[in-house]
Amino acid sequence: GWSVCLGFWVPTGLLAGLGDTETQQTTLHPLVGRVFVHTLDHETFLHLPEHVAVPPTVPVTYHAHLQGHPDLPRWLRYTQRSPHHPGFLYGTPTPEDRGQQVIEVIAYNRDSFDTTRQKLLLLIEDPEGPPLPYQAEFLVRSHDVEEVLPSSPASRFLTASAGLWEPGELQLLNITSALDRGGRVPLPIEGRKEGVYIKVGSASPFSSCLKMVASPDSHARCAQGQPPLLSCYDTLAPHFRVDWCNVSLVDKSVPEPADQVPTPGDGILEHDPSCSPTKATARDFLTDALVTLLVPLLVALLLTLLLAYVMCCRREGRLKRDLATSDIQMVHHCTIRGNTEELRQMAASREVPRPLSTLPMFNVRTGERLPPQVDSAQVPLILDQH
Repeated sequence: GWSVCLGFWVPTGLLAGLGDTETQQTTLHPLVGRVFVHTLDHETFLHLPEHVAVPPTVPVTYHAHLQGHPDLPRWLRYTQRSPHHPGFLYGTPTPEDRGQQVIEVIAYNRDSFDTTRQKLLLLIEDPEGPPLPYQAEFLVRSHDVEEVLPSSPASRFLTASAGLWEPGELQLLNITSALDRGGRVPLPIEGRKEGVYIKVGSASPFSSCLKMVASPDSHARCAQGQPPLLSCYDTLAPHFRVDWCNVSLVDKSVPEPADQVPTPGDGILEHDPSCSPTKATARDFLTDALVTLLVPLLVALLLTLLLAYVMCCRREGRLKRDLATSDIQMVHHCTIRGNTEELRQMAASREVPRPLSTLPMFNVRTGERLPPQVDSAQVPLILDQH
């Protein structure tokens, strides 16, 4: 028969109350290459009597970090939908994370402003059993990451995905939010979800159905906007809406060839006669320097002499200009100039009295003007005011 295994799920341990009570420590055992999920429940952190139920309206938020560091380890993530929902610590440890890690969790009661501290001792170990070389990753569009982290939805997904696989043991390897893989935040419309990537592994080979979904023909149909080829019944529907165009299969049963490790040497190249440097012939740079300096100087000197000849030696003079001008034009010019001089002399020696309207003290109504002994021509138009 088919057997389904859900990795390793650990319930939350009990905590002490607030105040001076010593912080208790919970020991957990994550497995390398298997998904690890730890639920942060309000009931665990709120300091209430045993017979009193936790009010559903109490908002509690959490802050988790690696002891001695401000953030979580690179393999561990934290998520919480709202202060009224539980928080989750989830992730998949790698072989480099093997060992012991201490996670400190602080809970904040947003109503009473009380805080509770808890320490999680993570003992990361290697999993038991055979390796899981056949791995498939599905993009579930109908769920958020918080909806598949609890054990019940994860077990349901493994049970449903077993119908798409060859008979064998399935285990949950990783759960990742689509937002962490470059997805967009959906619009606040009912039914829209962020999406979640779920990776499942098995020791049994892939079925022909999964191979057909990941075939190049299916990818070509997806590129044209058509559904991929699916030769079997979709056992994940209707609980999980899987995007079959985003199914990826990884086969680790065939080991990859190991890269050749270069052997370190002493850093000194061996002598090779064929690669010896050639001797450079002696070269005289005096000719190049003279050409570089003298040619621009000669060009500048020639331009200077040409400009001096044009400005100093090519002046025509007045005599040549007058000879080149016609007699009629010269007479016309001389007549205009003589008449202009004559008009200037007449204007300077005129003794005609100035019009009354130009006198400085002329009154239009009375006709009063300055006394005769005053030379009105010498009086300015605007007298100084005293």
